[in-house]
Amino acid sequence: MLTRPSLLLHIEEATLLILTLFAYQHLHASWLLFAILFLTPDVFMLGYLANTRLGAATYNLAHTLTLPFALLLAGYIEHWPPAPTIALIWIAHITFDRLLGYGLKYPTFFKDTHLQHIP
Repeated sequence: MLTRPSLLLHIEEATLLILTLFAYQHLHASWLLFAILFLTPDVFMLGYLANTRLGAATYNLAHTLTLPFALLLAGYIEHWPPAPTIALIWIAHITFDRLLGYGLKYPTFFKDTHLQHIP
């Protein structure tokens, strides 16, 4: 098992997704809001309408964990209650995407990701 990186990555993403869902439940936030906002980061795929390079850049911007973790921290520091809710939905989206094999994009083709080439 420890020599199968793809399996380890799936376990890691599944674990982070489960922890994110537990944290969201702990906030007693709206599951309707979760459902409404869950696919919002995919709006950044619209960059592909211009060209592959811009599409990959905008998609990757919305699909790295850096921004939602920064939002989580900023919300904590500034005592802004919506921040953790939005950040956890965003993190759940990213981890779910990666669990399905949709990773960060290379500027060559939409299906070329850091996890695999999707057929």
